[in-house]
Amino acid sequence: MKRLLPISVALFSLALAGCGEESDESPVDGRDFDAQDYSEPRPYTGRVIDGYLRNARVWLDMDGDSQYTPGPMTITNSAGTEITLPNGEPTAMSGEGGEFTLDTTELLQDPSVAPDIDPRDFPLFAVILPGQTLEQTRMGEVVLEDAYMLSAPPGVRNVTPLSTLVRQRRVIGVRDLTATTNDLADALGNVNLLSDYVKSGDHRAHAYARAFARFMASQFPESTATQLRDSDGREWSLSEDAAYLLGVSFVRNALDVVKLVDEAAAAGNYENVDVAGLALPEVPIELEDPLILESQTVLARGEGSELPASMSNLGVSAELVFDYSEDGRVTSITAHGCMMPSLREIARLVNAGGKIADTGTQWMPGISLSQESATFHEIEGPDERLVFDWEEGEAAFETTTSCHPGLASSSALGGTAAISYYWTMSDGRVQSLTASAGDTTERLEPDYQNGTEAFFGFTRKVDGTEEEIMTLSDSLQTCAIDPEDADAALVVSAQQPYTVSGTIPQPEGFSPLALEFDTRDGFLRPLRFGFLDQKMASTAGVENTEGFDWAFYYPFETSNEFVADQPSLVSTAYLNRHGGSRACGREFERMPSAAYARVNYTYQRLSEYLSGLVE
Repeated sequence: MKRLLPISVALFSLALAGCGEESDESPVDGRDFDAQDYSEPRPYTGRVIDGYLRNARVWLDMDGDSQYTPGPMTITNSAGTEITLPNGEPTAMSGEGGEFTLDTTELLQDPSVAPDIDPRDFPLFAVILPGQTLEQTRMGEVVLEDAYMLSAPPGVRNVTPLSTLVRQRRVIGVRDLTATTNDLADALGNVNLLSDYVKSGDHRAHAYARAFARFMASQFPESTATQLRDSDGREWSLSEDAAYLLGVSFVRNALDVVKLVDEAAAAGNYENVDVAGLALPEVPIELEDPLILESQTVLARGEGSELPASMSNLGVSAELVFDYSEDGRVTSITAHGCMMPSLREIARLVNAGGKIADTGTQWMPGISLSQESATFHEIEGPDERLVFDWEEGEAAFETTTSCHPGLASSSALGGTAAISYYWTMSDGRVQSLTASAGDTTERLEPDYQNGTEAFFGFTRKVDGTEEEIMTLSDSLQTCAIDPEDADAALVVSAQQPYTVSGTIPQPEGFSPLALEFDTRDGFLRPLRFGFLDQKMASTAGVENTEGFDWAFYYPFETSNEFVADQPSLVSTAYLNRHGGSRACGREFERMPSAAYARVNYTYQRLSEYLSGLVE
């Protein structure tokens, strides 16, 4: 059952067509009449326009899912009354001149039960059916081979690429272009975004609309387009999340499209702009709307600069902020304070094509224990950045800090990279990952035998010397769980033995080693792994000769933070002194009372992140 939420249409000045009755034709600017004194509706009419579009599927989107919903359909109005529409959302195919007529008689209600439903409270949608929808041009009708979707704000009945821009901005929650000053508003100038620009002969608006339509078609999912090609537009699948993300991407890239049209309109000759020849932005898009890592807050500032410290004495030393493109790929990680990128984590991210959600456990921490980090964190502005260039297969780490002895720093981000990374691929996975810093070259060569999405073995060479070799000596081994611990929030239900060799000094008691996981309910949640890090161990104020453990904690399955299709999202990680081998099948330890560092994770939906970037 869907909830019906009336939406105000007083977003533009609406014209009255006559007291108590509806005009047969909307004004040329696409506005409807005022809802005051509304009575028995005549058929709800309008136009679908790129040029005028014939054979496009049009519907009144009453349940807000951005696609046609057949009947019987039950909705609930603002008074809490359930209303059944036997034939579903009013729908029709557009005809000559793009005109359509929706039968809204089912929206009339028994006044003793509920008030009539006003169609002007809901947005109109239209979808182009590839191979079926025809655009009417001066040269005759042209069959459109690419699918895309149009919409209009509630009460507006010219459904165009321009009205789609207006509605999508409102859906995202940013101000109307007529009520704000920004680059897009300035570029569009006095273009009427709700008009029938074909009828009024506005060639500039028409050129923008054609370019917008082409951009939207380039992002429309191919699988859905295939469904539409063989249908009448009433049976197809596009999730509400996907429709929203398509709209966000359109709004984000609209200015670039407008600029390209303006550049092509020599001396203002918009009528002859070759829209098909424009090099429009090519923007891959992720339509699943996953939760992505927004930030990590690192608490590694110890009392008196000594680590480890009790939880009450650990202060914030850094914050890492993650940036993304529309397809969910990480574009950069910015640190307020200091970080230390992990070669293994970079390799995991590369194996996922840059899409952090596809790594399962997103970005295990790579932190600095330098107490200078907290000093830089307290100064406004970013201090370090890891930037990815996925097309070139490289990344760069920039720093303006003194947290990394022997590593060159710049006076400002954007300068010379302190560390340059590049990778080679084989069978879709990293074959080698090289980090160059001054005269030092560090190379990671993954070993995927017995590996999982969370861990793989590797050889790490420094200037050709095999400094560290991590070998997964067996596959994941399931444990017999202690019956008393079976219902615990986290249980070590599987272990995976591994060895560490090479020139890196190994303290006594560091082996035997085993990765620990909670694999109940089909999950693969890393819980603990031990490692050696000479740089970290030699940091001033850090007393460690035994090695380190990372321990990971996750939301309870009954909590609001738990995500069923992404169950391996870490909520908190702790950096501890290495604790040696432990029994398998036990309840995982409670969060420690003292640690070298605590890292808190914050997530958000990709759509939320992208919406926040819209001006």
